Amino acid sequence: MTGFASGRKRERRTVNEINMIPLIDLMLVLLIIFMVTAPMLTPGVIDVPTVGKGSQQPIAVANVSIDKNGGLEWTANGQSQSIDLAELGEQARDWQASQQAESGVGISADKQVQYEEVVKVFDALKQAGVERVGLNVNVNQGGQR
Repeated sequence: MTGFASGRKRERRTVNEINMIPLIDLMLVLLIIFMVTAPMLTPGVIDVPTVGKGSQQPIAVANVSIDKNGGLEWTANGQSQSIDLAELGEQARDWQASQQAESGVGISADKQVQYEEVVKVFDALKQAGVERVGLNVNVNQGGQR
C-alpha cells in the first residue's frame, strides 16, 4: 500500500481529443435517412415536344437558311439570294402574296447557330404575316446523316 498511502494526490489532466463516437453515430443516422428517402423522390417530368408531319403539307415552300456566322439566305422558286434580317419580312410577304395556293416557309439552321438567331428569324416571319412557318430538321437514323 505504499503507492496509495504516500499522500500524493494524482493530478487530473484534461483530454484534448475529440470524441468521434457521436459524430460517427450522427453520420450513420443521416446515411440511413438518405438511403431510405432517395428512392421515394420522383424525378421531374419534362414534356418534350415531338417531331411530326403536318396533316396537310404546303404546296409551295420557301426556305430561310442560317449559316454558322448568322448570315441569312432566302431560297424560293429555285433561286437563292443572301438577305439580312430587316429584308426578310418584306421578302417573305412578297413571296407569299405571289403564291396562289397555301404556302409555307421553312427555317434551316447550322448546328452552331445560337437559338436566339433562329427565334429572331421566326419572329420576323410571323410579324410579316407568314401563317405557316416550320423548322427543317435532319433526322439522324442509325448514327448516319
